[in-house]
Amino acid sequence: MDEIIDCPSPNFDERDQPVSMVVLHYTGMADADAAIDRLRDPEAKVSCHYLVTEDGRVLRMVPEEKRAWHAGSSYWRGVHGVNAVSIGIEIVNPGHELGYRPFPKAQMDALLPLLDGIVKRHQVPRANIVGHSDVAPARKQDPGELFDWGLLARCGLAVARPCRGLVDPAWTDGGFLLALERYGYDVREAVAAVTAFQRRFRPEMVDGAIDGECRAILLQLLLDRERGHVF
Repeated sequence: MDEIIDCPSPNFDERDQPVSMVVLHYTGMADADAAIDRLRDPEAKVSCHYLVTEDGRVLRMVPEEKRAWHAGSSYWRGVHGVNAVSIGIEIVNPGHELGYRPFPKAQMDALLPLLDGIVKRHQVPRANIVGHSDVAPARKQDPGELFDWGLLARCGLAVARPCRGLVDPAWTDGGFLLALERYGYDVREAVAAVTAFQRRFRPEMVDGAIDGECRAILLQLLLDRERGHVF
């Protein structure tokens, strides 16, 4: 990875818990300069630890030992307010409202070693490398269905989508939501939670509807975790 560029933001405070998560975002702004300006604006009260541009530059905006303000109201696996325990990475992309597009190879090539280093330094489990939409499904949809989670999984940096031996457990919709909550999601807004799950694990069809494929994928994720295959 090329040298990280320091581009400090004033928007952070002290941590009171160790790092155990990484949250991936897209910037959702017209370009990198606009995103950087906002993330450094004291009035905006938002920030991130790192930003990755489309041409593969990596900017460090908040030290890892400090708490950046990137996830807002959020929840994952029993943790409310995940800023306290997470490192936030903003990935430059205009997002769904401004012309959402695939993430370039140079950008992903820069993200992988950055993420690998964070995971090794903090012993972050794969199941705690998540998208903003996973921890705030009612508010957020980033990094979205075009983000290449499969690439991260092949590099050991994310949970892989289950593909083999899938069996539909035929849960009721209520049963599916209970299982989704068990996996880690906030399910108080059901359609939003299902949509976030699909963006992460079934991105080719994101419709917020519970179906047999969603049930089978979630069942296998839970079985893999119980068997110790995924942490």
